Amino acid sequence: MMPTTSKRILQLARQALEIEAAAITELIPRLDESFSSAIRMLLACKGKVVLTGMGKAGIIAQKSSATLSSTGTPSVWMHLAEAVHGDLGRIEAMDVVMVLSYSGETDELRTVVPILKKIGSKIIAVTGAATSFLAKNSDIVLDVHVTREACPLGLAPTTSTTAMLALCDAIAVTLQELKGFKAKDFALYHPKGSLGRKMLCVADCMRTGKRSPMVTEQATVSEVLLCITKARAGSCLIIDKDKLLKGIFTDGDLRRAIEKHPNLPEMNIGNVMTANPITAQPDMLASEAMRILEKHRIDELPVVDPKGRVVGLLDVQDLLAAGIL
Repeated sequence: MMPTTSKRILQLARQALEIEAAAITELIPRLDESFSSAIRMLLACKGKVVLTGMGKAGIIAQKSSATLSSTGTPSVWMHLAEAVHGDLGRIEAMDVVMVLSYSGETDELRTVVPILKKIGSKIIAVTGAATSFLAKNSDIVLDVHVTREACPLGLAPTTSTTAMLALCDAIAVTLQELKGFKAKDFALYHPKGSLGRKMLCVADCMRTGKRSPMVTEQATVSEVLLCITKARAGSCLIIDKDKLLKGIFTDGDLRRAIEKHPNLPEMNIGNVMTANPITAQPDMLASEAMRILEKHRIDELPVVDPKGRVVGLLDVQDLLAAGIL
């Protein structure tokens, strides 16, 4: 057994990372018209984007398919070995199939690729062998050749799969940007993930309709309290005839008004409301709205459109329920 000193351990680890980092860097000058053509083909795809491969390359293909799907490019994963046992039935002529294989020469490829061509689907090869069977039978070839594997024996797929992963990530984020895929779209596909929760917008969390009580300034405090109770809310929004926000009446306003006005129930709400309250916009990140609530030590925010018209009410409890902390 070789020495296991910290110096030796770190030396080996750094060497592996340096080899893999260099391989990714070497991909950059290789990006050419083939890459652009692949992106255009994927953008024009009317069907599914299918990723497939065997072994370690297959695992990278599975991860890359998931990345594409979560960033705005619908994709499915197909195991290359399972393809010859019926899964090829998933493929249609309108699909684009990305095949990941460093050697481009496996037995499964020699069976599957001719059938893909017969079906009529387009094939993008991600391979380290530009003259391989796969490369020769694909519509577009993306070169991920690496100088050496990080594996000391040069056998285990390490650097080669890292290069595949990096190139597929580059494809995914390029498509994401060109498709105009935004944070709100990401949140739609990640409703339960922590990243998705961070991307939720105010519109996803706010109260609307009967859950967002609204009255005009002429309503009495008694009427307002009844509206708040029916809506099970902590406040009521005060609007004019055009739904423009005039103010808000909260539990805090009620407690302060009780001390000053003995005849409070009969008073018009316009006389005791908080005028010109802090507001939120529907497309604002929910996490940003939470910071506003915390900063001003309040529990509710009226939600208004660009013209100042009320579209909803945001309550801190709704943000907490959505996992916005």
